[in-house]
This record gives sequence, structure tokens and C-alpha cells, in this order.
Amino acid sequence: MTPATPSTGPTAQQLEQRLRKKLQPSALEVVDESFQHHGHAGANDSGLGTHFRVRVTSPLFVGKSAVMRHRLVYDALQDFMNQGLHALAIEARLPAA
Repeated sequence: MTPATPSTGPTAQQLEQRLRKKLQPSALEVVDESFQHHGHAGANDSGLGTHFRVRVTSPLFVGKSAVMRHRLVYDALQDFMNQGLHALAIEARLPAA
């Protein structure tokens, strides 16, 4: 994995690769929404790599509360927090029965 630079933070591709490895999702979408947060806390001058939306469906979520599903996502991405990731909007869904 290529490390993020302080000026851009992590990329959606890096987050997606990590989530695929850790959560084995049946559906996954990672969107960099950083440009929408220009001037907000945690934003950088590049408009990249600070604010993401994650929509993920994983069999690993079965039997887990919404809080626990979010915790799994945060745990998978924890080291990116030190690389500039500031905020995650998480939609952690259960697979269809």
C-alpha cells in the first residue's frame, strides 16, 4: 500500500482495498467527499483524503448491532486516521436474507 501524503491523506482506493481485505464485503462503495468540506475541521488544502462515505454490506455484520458494524469499519481503517482521514459517514448493511 502506498502511504498517504500529509497534503492529500488516504485515497478512496486505499480504503476500499483495506475494507475488501478485512470485511469481505458483498457490496462496497467508498466515496471521497472531502471537497464538500473545504474550510471545515480536518479538511486540507487539496480537497482530498479527509472525509469519506462508506457503504458496505458484509456477511461479517450478521448478528452484530449497528454500533458493532461501525466499529468493525473503524477498526479496519484505524491506521488511516494517522494519515489524514478525519471523518467517515458509514452505512454498514446486513446482507439480504
